[in-house]
Amino acid sequence: MTTLAVVSAGLGQPSSTRLLADRLAAATAEALHADTAVETIELRDHAHAMVDATLTGFSSGLLRAAVGTVVNADGLIAVTPVFNASYTGLFKTFFDVLDREALEGTPVLLGATGGTARHSLAIDYAMRPLFAYLRAGVVPTAVYAASEDWGSGETALPDRIARAGAELAALMEARPARVKDDPYENPVPFEQLLAGR
Repeated sequence: MTTLAVVSAGLGQPSSTRLLADRLAAATAEALHADTAVETIELRDHAHAMVDATLTGFSSGLLRAAVGTVVNADGLIAVTPVFNASYTGLFKTFFDVLDREALEGTPVLLGATGGTARHSLAIDYAMRPLFAYLRAGVVPTAVYAASEDWGSGETALPDRIARAGAELAALMEARPARVKDDPYENPVPFEQLLAGR
């Protein structure tokens, strides 16, 4: 069974960010030649826990499970709205909670939504450097969806989604199985962490 984690940083409910995330996941699952389990994480549901984790250095409860889902997935789709020409603070905070090596080699598809096409370069100037720092394997095609892309029959959005999903599927199928330990499955006891300081 292939696992695909989807991280959506949409703030509204419903949101165009989640809609794009769902469509990218569907395109990827369709292109994969294996049964695929898709697990979607809505970051807005973990906002308070993410702040706590940045202050304490520990993820707990549902956030810990969400982090484990992302870290152990065979592939990742990460989608954020664009505010002020970059990803949201909610999006950045989630990836700040992860260990730096947690996504090393993980195939990743990037997506973003915004009110105007003028912000489409936020993927290349903000998101790609973040995932390069995390050493993830980002597919060449990223998908940006502006307001005008939704509901218009003449848009190229479905073609971009299909191409990006196929690229992620190909990278996931070419990647060797993960063999690293899952730090979220067997956490270090709190007392041991304190003793190491």
